[in-house]
Amino acid sequence: MPGHSQRVRFPADFGQRFLLTVDTEEEFDWSRPIRREGYTLHSVARLARFQEFCEGAGVVPVYLVDFPVATSPTARAALCNAVAQGKAEIGVQLHPWVNPPHDEDVTEANSFAGNLPVTLEREKFRRLRSAIEDGFGTTPLIYRAGRYGLGPGTADMLIEHGMAIDTSVRSRFDYSAVGGPDYRDHPVSPWWVDPDQRLMELPLTTVYWGLLRQFGPKLYPMMWRMPQLRGLLAKTGLLERIPLTPEGITLEEAIRGIDIALDEGLAVLVFAFHSPSLAPGFTPYVSSEADLDAFYDWWRGVFAYLRQRNVASTSVKDLMQAVTLA
Repeated sequence: MPGHSQRVRFPADFGQRFLLTVDTEEEFDWSRPIRREGYTLHSVARLARFQEFCEGAGVVPVYLVDFPVATSPTARAALCNAVAQGKAEIGVQLHPWVNPPHDEDVTEANSFAGNLPVTLEREKFRRLRSAIEDGFGTTPLIYRAGRYGLGPGTADMLIEHGMAIDTSVRSRFDYSAVGGPDYRDHPVSPWWVDPDQRLMELPLTTVYWGLLRQFGPKLYPMMWRMPQLRGLLAKTGLLERIPLTPEGITLEEAIRGIDIALDEGLAVLVFAFHSPSLAPGFTPYVSSEADLDAFYDWWRGVFAYLRQRNVASTSVKDLMQAVTLA
């Protein structure tokens, strides 16, 4: 947990900005146990459309790619030109179960890379980063652990490999029941992981909304076994947890979340979604072409509202330049 002195300071003219991150990954059945084999990459072909959409909106997306995508010729064809022109960025997303070397058993606990032996986590990361450099012609500077699975050796690994930003912390979520980390008490503002300020933690943005939102950190974790009560509190405007994502969050909810984050002075709003949502039938959130149209409409509405609130798109490059000037 960071102390006050570890909080990242941005220049006075930085204002408030947003970063769009995409967990760019293979397709698998979310309702079944994780498997090493049997995945597909059909939605990778849809990356080109989403990139074109973002360029039209003046947004620089960050594609956090895992090993199957990093080694996909289709993904390279869709994104390499945009990356070379500075219209997109590539980062690292480690899904250990599909990332060589395959020296671990495929289990729920081992799906969180930080639970692996440090040497195995590092070798998987090294091979993935090399595949990204070879495939996309760029050196990635931002990392997200698949399933948000940070571990005790992850920070040292990232620093030693020259990574500038980690964005694995999903503040106000708890994955400890399935062997993962507990981020319920982590802040949503970025902080420096190490005293030498070599690695920034940039958490995904989640806020509490409602009349009881100041009690959200205490109340919400108590209700994880009571989804009906959570739904009732949200419908009555008392308490709702809002992550900034089109997956399961309506446009109206997202706008409420944006307002809270901005009014609380958050410098960088981090949005995220999973790339298989770019094609129907691969996530619970996009089941049809009509759902996909609604998905794009969600982003149009969010981009328009962010412009209205004078919140500009940012990038990893811009963030790192900004903190050197602070």
